[in-house]
Amino acid sequence: MKQLGKISVVLVLVWFAASCADKNRPNYQYMPNMYEPVGYETYQGVDSGLFPDGTSALLPAEGTISRGYMPYEFENTPEGKELARMDNSPLDSLNQEENLARGAELYAIYCAICHGVKGDGQGTLVKREKILGVPSYADAARNITVGSTYHTVYYGLNSMGSYASQFANEKEMWQVSEYVMKLKEDLTK
Repeated sequence: MKQLGKISVVLVLVWFAASCADKNRPNYQYMPNMYEPVGYETYQGVDSGLFPDGTSALLPAEGTISRGYMPYEFENTPEGKELARMDNSPLDSLNQEENLARGAELYAIYCAICHGVKGDGQGTLVKREKILGVPSYADAARNITVGSTYHTVYYGLNSMGSYASQFANEKEMWQVSEYVMKLKEDLTK
């Protein structure tokens, strides 16, 4: 009889525990932080002892720039473009052929669709009348230099937006700018 009483008490406890269980949530959590993460806001106060002011991260020091990045010295203004006009390419003149070859590749990818393969303003989009008013590099009114071309690639001009994000680095933008000057020279011959 004692055995039957013990078994019935165990069965009642099992039934009670099973009826209280939530099928959408585990009953016992071995590591609760894995199931219920703690969210932190950026720069909120966290008492980690790592930072003197109690924040989770420190703001960069004033006037610093990211590693590997140099800001462009000319502003996105008409005056900045005029100053950039006098700027010369910093690329090594000994590797001129290599720079022009790479510039031609990049020009074909990013520029020729509008400006044309020859720089005559007759790209595929212009021929299909998707974009209008792309001038030729040979136009007398287009007094472009390698510096003003770089400025235009960096900031954009009129309806052409900036293409700086398309290129991997500044060197590629200078290579395209030098290639544009070669196209201009070829068109004016």
